Amino acid sequence: MAKQRVVGKIVGAVLGFAFAGPTGLFIGFIIGHLHDLRPTTEERLQRNEQPRMFADGLQQSTFTIGVIVLGAKMAKADGRVTRQEIEAFKRVFHIPESEVARVGEVFDQARQSAGGYEPYAARLAQVFRHNPAILEEVMTGLFLVAVADSVGLSRAEASFLSRVAVIFGFSEADFIRIAARSGVPLPDQPQAAPKNDAYTVLGLQESATAADIKRTYRALIRKHHPDTLVAQGLPPELIAQATEKMKRINAAYDTLCKARGIK
Repeated sequence: MAKQRVVGKIVGAVLGFAFAGPTGLFIGFIIGHLHDLRPTTEERLQRNEQPRMFADGLQQSTFTIGVIVLGAKMAKADGRVTRQEIEAFKRVFHIPESEVARVGEVFDQARQSAGGYEPYAARLAQVFRHNPAILEEVMTGLFLVAVADSVGLSRAEASFLSRVAVIFGFSEADFIRIAARSGVPLPDQPQAAPKNDAYTVLGLQESATAADIKRTYRALIRKHHPDTLVAQGLPPELIAQATEKMKRINAAYDTLCKARGIK
């Protein structure tokens, strides 16, 4: 067991160096250490806990590295990292108290500058290319961290998130839709009327027919229901925000049904 516990540090360090050189080496080593400290599937089952939903350790490590580094560098994008953003990061991505100190080391190292995030975003995009739902939930989590302070989403943070979205393979329309489903208004975007915002949340044009609205809504339910996402590999840490997103999709559909008289 002890020998297995050391493997994570080595793999993490190698992955980190491959991502971003010496800085990545430090980050990778810490992430590997976190991986070593996580209970095994057998230990989780003995405690009646749910095992991790990722297919393998590579997915778990990539996800952990990616969200910490992107979260830190996104928070730094507007030049300052606030206490509210740090607390939001821990809350959104469910950092256990036992791991806060070690995750904090990585976060502090990554937030020294807003640059150098592209390799981490690209690695996430590569590993989860067949599961865009996870990439969308990462985007949602980053949106929620960005608006945790009283300033809301700054132009610099919006630009950072837009670039990450492009690396993840999302279009500009996808980016606007993800922001709407996250409940986050974009800078310089006028406050939309409830009906117009509902079209954006559902990813529809105002010219959509009643049949289009019903068909789209049913497809979104199938795609974004938390139970479906868990079965596809969404980590337990992101289930709460996926549930909130599902509520916004339901609310948008209800709004359009009332506005359009759809039964």
